[in-house]
Amino acid sequence: MKGVVFNLLEEVVTRSHGEDTWDRLLDAAGLDGSYTSLGNYPDEDMQKLVAAASTALATTPGEVLRWFGREAMPALAQRYPVFFSAHTSTRPFILSINDIIHPEVRKVYSGSDVPVFDFRDAEDGALLMGYESARKLCALAQGFVEGAAAHYGESLTFEHLNCMHNGDTKCVFRLSFHPHQDG
Repeated sequence: MKGVVFNLLEEVVTRSHGEDTWDRLLDAAGLDGSYTSLGNYPDEDMQKLVAAASTALATTPGEVLRWFGREAMPALAQRYPVFFSAHTSTRPFILSINDIIHPEVRKVYSGSDVPVFDFRDAEDGALLMGYESARKLCALAQGFVEGAAAHYGESLTFEHLNCMHNGDTKCVFRLSFHPHQDG
């Protein structure tokens, strides 16, 4: 896993809970926390950090990953504004992942192993999003989608129809985006 993901996790944890919390998570995970953005690190390091956070917060690893994805979106929008400013709502932003965002990620962070997404429209207008990754971080993907919807001022109905953790070949999400109503 690329160091930039660990840097982002450190930023989110520190912003939300303070530097001491990040240090305690590193200690609990048995890691030194020296991650450079372009470096490659074992996936197990992320698993250990998520497990430590899960224990500390008495919640599931999936909830920790969802939280991380949601909370990371403002930092991503600040670091990479061009990816966000090209869109006015969540749906086209999400649809740009394979064709615009991930190719750029591969350029900047060579050797990146990014997930593969596929998309199709449901009859009622919802977006069906397939997710495939050997890492099986579907909860993180959900958090990123939820964070993107918040960024664009939309609410989201997110349904996880199929899941690799349940033996399915890929995860399938059903996404419905709704503009926030004022008043």
